[in-house]
Amino acid sequence: MNTINETNFQFPNQKSVYKGKVREVYNINDELLVMIASDRLSAFDVILPRQIPFKGQILNQIATKMMNDTADIVPNWLIANPDENVAVGHLCEPFKVEMVIRGYLSGHAAREYKLGKRILCGVEMAEGLKENDKFPTPIITPSTKADNGEHDEDISRSAILAKGIVSEEDYLVLEKYTRALFQRGTEIAAKRGLILVDTKYEFGKTKDGKIVLIDEIHTPDSSRYFYADGYQERQDNNEAQKQLSKEFVRQWLIENGFQGKEGQQIPEMSDEKIIEISNRYIELYEQITGESFVKATTEDVLQRVEKNVNSFLANQN
Repeated sequence: MNTINETNFQFPNQKSVYKGKVREVYNINDELLVMIASDRLSAFDVILPRQIPFKGQILNQIATKMMNDTADIVPNWLIANPDENVAVGHLCEPFKVEMVIRGYLSGHAAREYKLGKRILCGVEMAEGLKENDKFPTPIITPSTKADNGEHDEDISRSAILAKGIVSEEDYLVLEKYTRALFQRGTEIAAKRGLILVDTKYEFGKTKDGKIVLIDEIHTPDSSRYFYADGYQERQDNNEAQKQLSKEFVRQWLIENGFQGKEGQQIPEMSDEKIIEISNRYIELYEQITGESFVKATTEDVLQRVEKNVNSFLANQN
């Protein structure tokens, strides 16, 4: 199956291109951003050598649906989706922080808690919690937005303000939007029989100074979901939670001796493992959206993307 690893397009009026871990963003005339979701797989801030069929399409379509489902409470950057792997939106200056919000003691927070830490990003976590317990109130634990190849790092609200990464006025808006989106995401997940455990949001400022949601939202790459059915039973019995997220990839890597640390070798993924991961992403899509996944044609996938974006841009003039 053809996948999108890297793109090297030259669109009309293209000013620059930024290549992130998973997405590639083209600046068109300092007005629009064309964001292409590749099929690259990133874990522990490392891009893995092999791509996952349909992963980019899945992330792009979930993010689009969730942006449409939250546009009434938080403005976002999105204008159109000219291709299954593409989102086009307003050019924004991104804030250099990721707003991570956690409703449960899971993932990174649980790993830190096990090490005996009770303060995460300046936020206190109560004693006596066990992994996957619900926090009394969701906590916001921001991280720095690292350049490609660098690791994102935990940072507290006070450090963000002290370093001038975000002004206090803007940060209050980011916090307010983060809580509103998480609340809506929790409600959407509940209708699908899911629990939104934790997630991250990224924001930017438009040319006219408006703060908007950018990038992805409520996808399995940026979020962790549990199945609601049997959650409490599993907690009471100290069993692992049944979850929908990229965590299954991280766990497989950990079991094979890789956590993104220096000197560690990325384990080889067989064709079977790649197909298994692709199928898991399709399952995630269908569970999260409640819709059947329709695979886009991948015969000449780069040609398809380029043609659709060029056609969209031609109609903008």
